[in-house]
Amino acid sequence: MRNSRHVRYSGPLRAAVLDWAGTAVDFGSRAPVQAFQSVFRGRNVEVTASEVRAFMGLHKMEHLRRLLATPRVAKAWQQVHGNPSDDSDVASLFAEFIPAQLTVLAETAQVIPGVLAAIEFMRCRRMRIGSTTGYTAELLAVVAAEAARQGYVPDAMASVSDVPAGRPAPWMMHRVLELLDVHPSAAVVKFGDTPADIGEGLAAGTWTVGVVTCGNEIGLSKDEWFALPLAERVDLAQAGRRRLEATGAHYVIDDWSACPAILEDIEGRLVSGEAP
Repeated sequence: MRNSRHVRYSGPLRAAVLDWAGTAVDFGSRAPVQAFQSVFRGRNVEVTASEVRAFMGLHKMEHLRRLLATPRVAKAWQQVHGNPSDDSDVASLFAEFIPAQLTVLAETAQVIPGVLAAIEFMRCRRMRIGSTTGYTAELLAVVAAEAARQGYVPDAMASVSDVPAGRPAPWMMHRVLELLDVHPSAAVVKFGDTPADIGEGLAAGTWTVGVVTCGNEIGLSKDEWFALPLAERVDLAQAGRRRLEATGAHYVIDDWSACPAILEDIEGRLVSGEAP
């Protein structure tokens, strides 16, 4: 007779996997927005930051495809170019996006406040650190090199260049966990600032944590954020939390100072027999 008994994992967290822009570096996730707006402007079509941010976290080619399919952008494109956009337009825009993104990556790749302290806390708990991204390998190399100069060096990284499909598919997570030699997925927590990040973690069977104030849901630089009146920051953070909670994230935090308490809570849940 087949034994169908399943033993749930009840040990400590073994790894954390972080997104890059808006989560680990680039407060406000500004670099992709600037690059997308630049390439569309070069085709005489304006796209707003909010239109760009609606698809953040996806493979950049898929991001372009969905952006072009939004009703207002589709209409503007056809008015300028005389025809609806097609796959050749997506491909040519993507080819232009890469150099446009490279021009702004280094200057926006500052490590987000609190990340290094959170990583130190994780490493003291013998957790390994991985990363996934909607960037290609070429773009990731620039971001990772700049982050390394500031002291942030993940143990393993995967980009959309390494897998058959980007977020919210789980393949980058699987790739990173293989490189880290970490299992089961219940021993892993995924941090990200977009619905696509949360979807990726959920699809991979890990715990998921949405990060709000430094990420895409608010989209302000550090200086812009802290220049706002406290009441406005509170309102924006609440709205951002609601959007990420709606994706099914296990936790949503305002900033990285909440990370230690979240990790300890997850480990308590694991000991109690819970799973992601």
